[in-house]
Amino acid sequence: MSSPPKAVVLLSGGLDSTTTLAIAKHEGFACYALTLEYGQRHAVEVEAARQIALRFGVVQQVVMPIELRRFGGSALTSDLPVPKDRPLEAMAETIPITYVPARNTIFLAFALSWAEVLGASDIFVGVNALDYSGYPDCRPEYIEAFEKLARLATKAGVEGATFKVHTPLIQWSKAEIIRRGLELGVDFALTTSCYDPISAGLACGRCDACLLRLRGFAENGMVDPRGYAQS
Repeated sequence: MSSPPKAVVLLSGGLDSTTTLAIAKHEGFACYALTLEYGQRHAVEVEAARQIALRFGVVQQVVMPIELRRFGGSALTSDLPVPKDRPLEAMAETIPITYVPARNTIFLAFALSWAEVLGASDIFVGVNALDYSGYPDCRPEYIEAFEKLARLATKAGVEGATFKVHTPLIQWSKAEIIRRGLELGVDFALTTSCYDPISAGLACGRCDACLLRLRGFAENGMVDPRGYAQS
């Protein structure tokens, strides 16, 4: 009997990446979870990612420290205020200050490096082009461009390997993501999405990520099991 194919899964500890991990497992991949600790103000997600990796029995998890706070340029990696209470329809109109410059390119580059070492051809990432707050590195055309880069930039690619970046959530609403996660046994109480959690780890209930998440649960007729300071 052949071994299952290996896949590197970018796991932040949030709702989207956890559902993506569940999908990769369901599709029969041996999952290697990569979590980036990049100086984000919502570093509580790193501990969430550790718990989720254990729950799903990944083959290995690497928590990779990098320090994007040295660059700043985002409310997630500096002391700039996180936007609160924005209307949902306004979130995709402009790129918000919570955009971390080139973050997904950096993350996918680390995932690609590990995939090449593992001999894996598959990378999973939970980007979403529907409820995505205007981030340019969550679009399908960006993912297609990165796959081309992966073939050109690696020894494996030059020798004929093809890297596939799986984005199973890219066209789903938050409500659809939650429904699929529940079908696959995701415990969303373990996940955290808030950009600006309070010291006790409770979600603020007012940032873009919280508002999108709360709407997703509401559209499923559910209460989010994650703790909130305000909702």
